[in-house]
Amino acid sequence: MSTTQAPGRVAIIGVGRIGSAFAFQLAQAGHDVTVIARPDSRRLAQLRRDRGIVLASGERAEVTVAERLDEDAPYDLVIVTALAHQVDPLLPALKRSQAGCVHLMFVTPEADRLRSAIGADRVTFGMAAVLATLDDEGKLGLTIPKTKAPQGDQRWVDLFQEAGMPAKLEQDMGRWLRYQTPLTVAMESVALTGMQHRRGATWAEAKTGARGLRAGFSIFREAGETPYPAAKKRLSGAPLPLLTFMLWGVSRSRFRETVGNSAEECRGLADLLAAEGGPATRTAVNAVQTLRPVQTDLAAA
Repeated sequence: MSTTQAPGRVAIIGVGRIGSAFAFQLAQAGHDVTVIARPDSRRLAQLRRDRGIVLASGERAEVTVAERLDEDAPYDLVIVTALAHQVDPLLPALKRSQAGCVHLMFVTPEADRLRSAIGADRVTFGMAAVLATLDDEGKLGLTIPKTKAPQGDQRWVDLFQEAGMPAKLEQDMGRWLRYQTPLTVAMESVALTGMQHRRGATWAEAKTGARGLRAGFSIFREAGETPYPAAKKRLSGAPLPLLTFMLWGVSRSRFRETVGNSAEECRGLADLLAAEGGPATRTAVNAVQTLRPVQTDLAAA
């Protein structure tokens, strides 16, 4: 899809905070956007009621609302913002789809498997850098920071930037996401703990998160892998007090509700990360599993 010519046809699977933000921005930029929410879900009912994405300010972007992907539709791009542990049921439809490209936009340690399952020539990966909330009525609170979100294809860097969402190219996005997994699990876990206390995590709780973070990286190192990119390689070897301070600060920052937005994602990613380990990494796997949040009602997935 040329992002400087005619509007493209885009489908977005998963219309939570991130999917809604991208749908709004792309529709506002003139693209033909279809959003796909789970059948019989509250979100699907809200979208059908509003016939689009509505901001908390009242501004509205018209989109087509569906409950399943039309596999025969010639979408230029299908963006998937479902959580990593939820994507497997979608893989057969994505593989059969006539879409030109499937862009997976979530943290996952399994980029290679997903690429193979859908078709390596059609899959790209990316991340979102938006601050978004959905209220009880399904209205979207949206702030787009200046941070450039990494994307694995220059086409989508151009597309998102033209739609007002800063982006940059990351040549090895699948690998980038794999080593983002331990950091995401630790940050979400400690942020969720901080939300439970309302005052932030204790130092001891942040230290547990730091140990889990180091354990997650050690699972990859035991398999002979080197964390990527250089910033995560340095992080993986950082002293425990420094990692503890970082997580403790996140749990007490004004961004903790954004970081700790999904207990479900935290649990799912912790399980996927633990599954990467084996008998030689049993201690590390146990440390990762201690980060799984117990409560599920702190934030919407």
